[in-house]
Amino acid sequence: MLELRNCSHLVNSGKRIVPLVTHYRINAKVWHKTRLYSCTTSSSETQETPNSRSNNVLDELKQRGLVCQVSQPENDLRMRLNCNKKIKLYCGVDPTAQSLHLGNLVPLMVLLHFYVKGHDVVTVIGGATGKVGDPSGRKTERDFMKNDIRQNNVQSISEQLERFFQNGLKYYTDRHDKRGVEPYGKYTPRNNYNWWKDIKMLDFLADFGKHIRVQSMLARDSVSSRLESQNSLGFNEFTYQILQAYDFYHLYKEENVSIQVGGNDQWGNITAGIDLINRLQPTQKKGVPFGVTVPLLTTATGEKFGKSAGNAVFIDPSINTAYDVYQFFFNTLDADVSKFLKIFTFLSSNEINSVMEMHIKSPNIRHGQTLLAKEVTDMLYGVGSGTDSETLSNVIFGHYDGTLSAAKLKELCHKAKILQHADKKGNLVKLISKLGDCSISEAKRKLSQGSIYLHHSRIKVKEDVVEWGPYLIDDQVLILRMGKQKCFIIEMH
Repeated sequence: MLELRNCSHLVNSGKRIVPLVTHYRINAKVWHKTRLYSCTTSSSETQETPNSRSNNVLDELKQRGLVCQVSQPENDLRMRLNCNKKIKLYCGVDPTAQSLHLGNLVPLMVLLHFYVKGHDVVTVIGGATGKVGDPSGRKTERDFMKNDIRQNNVQSISEQLERFFQNGLKYYTDRHDKRGVEPYGKYTPRNNYNWWKDIKMLDFLADFGKHIRVQSMLARDSVSSRLESQNSLGFNEFTYQILQAYDFYHLYKEENVSIQVGGNDQWGNITAGIDLINRLQPTQKKGVPFGVTVPLLTTATGEKFGKSAGNAVFIDPSINTAYDVYQFFFNTLDADVSKFLKIFTFLSSNEINSVMEMHIKSPNIRHGQTLLAKEVTDMLYGVGSGTDSETLSNVIFGHYDGTLSAAKLKELCHKAKILQHADKKGNLVKLISKLGDCSISEAKRKLSQGSIYLHHSRIKVKEDVVEWGPYLIDDQVLILRMGKQKCFIIEMH
């Protein structure tokens, strides 16, 4: 299991192991007279139209492993797409942490695919629902969160979502400019607190209570699994699905949103919204509402791959830098490279197949991991950040030819938050003691044992150094290695 460093000065150049990622699959189930399936698409179901706005986006998402379930009647949704009809869809995120993590990106990738193909997308931050707590996929109740922390999370995640779609669009157009790009859709951010703050409980119960069936609420997995366990379920969590159902109803009625996207642990909440819409709102004019779920990223033990499992990689640059994300994907297991390329990039199947053929022939060169890391980093942190992260990685891992200037090297290390600082008046022993967090005697022992290397050319030194000139890049930057695993890049003042 990967243990991610949090902006540490230490760069571990050894290979790190990441957990195997698997997909959950859910079988067909009947819900309020609407039959809902885990969908697999045969080639006979794929219908192509040359100038379709969707470009068969639903089929492409299935082929990429991004779709787990689609509510019925799926043929109606497919017909809308193939008839070049513009669709509006949304995904919700509760502010339970300061940042989104990589697991949150899977449903957002579905929105991004629709967005770049000309459809409108909405993100809903749960400024209201975040106060209640979603029991889906949880064994215990969420910890209480203070209002000021929640508000800070709302602001932070809002910025991340906006940046995700901005950078995602630039990444897509950068990769597709030469072939021409379809007009993209409109991105709209929303906070559900803005419509919940004016709703009074008695009015809500009078207007909507009779349309909500307790039997259905009890039957949903998010509730039944907790009731069957030894952990209690508070009334707040029990009613969460009602709040999310109303969100879908509100967006369907007021903003013509017809599709909700979420992880497959959200299936019960999504179908609750579909059921409420069908009971309250005539669908003849606006069309049938749909739910689409995506597979959850999980660890090899079956835990959700995210903050609750303790192994999250966050997309907020103040927590995890572009270099952190690059290194995470560079250390992807061989078995997961193709799957991740399909889920987290816009590379075509031909491009993915081509790089995987190269990768299989020489897996030690890590063609697949390198491309995956660059593509995802470019998409999340801006075009060019992947190349910068690769360059810095080559320096740290010893594949550096000395062509970088000190200024560029300092810039890359500063962005990655790994640049160290030292005084030229100091000596090597004290520097080793500081960076290695060890005593002076241990620093001297490391030096005498020949485990210290200076400069990009890896000059082995066994005696103390006070004259730094021969080892510096442009008389400014020192590269210091301790053994095979640790590399430090230091600006010498």
